[in-house]
Amino acid sequence: MKISLVALGKIGLPLAVQFAMKGHEVIGCDVNQKTVDLVNQGIEPFPGEAHLGEYLKQVVSNGKLRATTDTTAAVSESDAVVVVVPLFVDQAGVPDFGWMDQATEKIAAGLKKGTLVSYETTLPVGTTRNRFAPALEQGSGLKAGVDFDLVFSPERVLTGRVFADLRKYPKLVGGINEKSTKAGIEFYEAVLDFDQRSDLSEPNGVWNLGSSEASEMAKLAETSYRDVNIALANQFAKFAEGANIDIAKVISASNSQPYSHIHQPGIAVGGHCIPIYPRFYLWNDPKATVVRAAREANAAMPEHAVSILESELTSLSGKKVAVLGISYRGGVKESAFSGVFPTVAALKNAGSIVFVNDPMYSDEEIKALGFEPFKIGAPVDGVILQADHREYKELTSSNFPQVKAIVDGRRALDQSKFKGISLRVIGAPAQ
Repeated sequence: MKISLVALGKIGLPLAVQFAMKGHEVIGCDVNQKTVDLVNQGIEPFPGEAHLGEYLKQVVSNGKLRATTDTTAAVSESDAVVVVVPLFVDQAGVPDFGWMDQATEKIAAGLKKGTLVSYETTLPVGTTRNRFAPALEQGSGLKAGVDFDLVFSPERVLTGRVFADLRKYPKLVGGINEKSTKAGIEFYEAVLDFDQRSDLSEPNGVWNLGSSEASEMAKLAETSYRDVNIALANQFAKFAEGANIDIAKVISASNSQPYSHIHQPGIAVGGHCIPIYPRFYLWNDPKATVVRAAREANAAMPEHAVSILESELTSLSGKKVAVLGISYRGGVKESAFSGVFPTVAALKNAGSIVFVNDPMYSDEEIKALGFEPFKIGAPVDGVILQADHREYKELTSSNFPQVKAIVDGRRALDQSKFKGISLRVIGAPAQ
C-alpha cells in the first residue's frame, strides 16, 4: 500500500516511520523544506523520540520512506492519506483551522477515487463530517463516503514514547459512514501492531467507534477526564496546605482501593493536549459546567504557586526569582502551553525580577522565548520549580547559596537536602 502522511512533526514523523516499517511505501509531506531534506537524509529533525533515529535511517535507506513538500502530488499516487497537521489555538483554546484548511485543500486537489483519508489531529466533535468532508468534496469533485472514504482516528500517544504507545493503546476509528469505517479499520490493522492486554473490555487492536463524531468525542472525553481529575487533586492540595495535611499521603491512601484514581496535583497542566482539548469539548457543549470549572481551577495553579512564594518572602516586589523549567513536563523539550508562561507573568505582576532555567534549552533559546536565562548557583531570593527534569531532582541547598525560599511545584525535590531554606511543596503543609 502507498500512504501519504501529511505533516512530519513529533507525531507525524514517527507514524510515517511506523507505517514504513510495516512494509508500506510512505510519502511524508511537510511545508518545511528543511524538515523534508533532513528526513530524506535519514536524519531526525528533532531529538528525544525513542528509537526514531535508528528506525528512520532504516526505512529511508531501504526506500520505504521519502519526504516531499508537494502534498498534492503525493496524495495523487496514494491509497491512503493520514493527516496530522497541527490545529493552532489561542490561549482560550479557540481553534484556528488555517493550516488544516490549507492542507485539506492540497489533499483534495490530488484525491482520487478509492482513497482513504484519515484525520488524526484532535478536533471538536463534528469537524470531520461538517468541515473537512465538504472541503474535500469541493476540491476533488468526489463524494465523501462514496468515491473516497473518510474517518477520524485520534492519536493517543505521548512524545518520547510514540512507538511504544502505538502498540499499547487501542486505535479508535470512526467514519462518516459504515463503508468509510470499514476501510479505516482495514487500514490501521495493516499498519499497526498491538500488545496483548488483559485489562481491556475487548482485545487490544483497532476499535470501531461507529462514527467520526464518536471517535472525535472519545479523544476529548479522555483528555477532559484527566483535566477534571487533576483539577480535583489541585483543589484537594490547596485545602490540605491550610489543614496541615500532606495530600500525597491522602491520595496514595485513597487510591489503594479500586474505585479511586486520583491524579497528582501540580503547578500547571501544559502541553498540546490537556489544556486545550477540554476547550474543544466546551466549544460544542457550553453547558459542561464541570469541565469549565476544572479548566479554570487548573489555570489558576501558577498564581497559587507564586502566592506561596510571596507568603514565604513577605513580598515579591524587587525580589529576584528563578523559575526552573520551560518544558511543560520533565524530559521533554516542548513549551506549548507550559506553566512557565503564566508563572513568569504572575511573578512579574508581583514586581519580581524573573530569570528562567531549563537544561534542555540554550541561553539563546531561552532569550528567544522572552526570558532572562538563569544559571544554577547565581544569587536569587526565591525559586519556583515548574518542570520535573531529572537534573533538578539532584539539586541541593548548595546550588542556591542565597535563596530564602523554594516552591516545588512538582514534588521533585528531596526536602532533606535543603536545610536552612524554606522549601514549600504544593499540597503539603509548611515545614
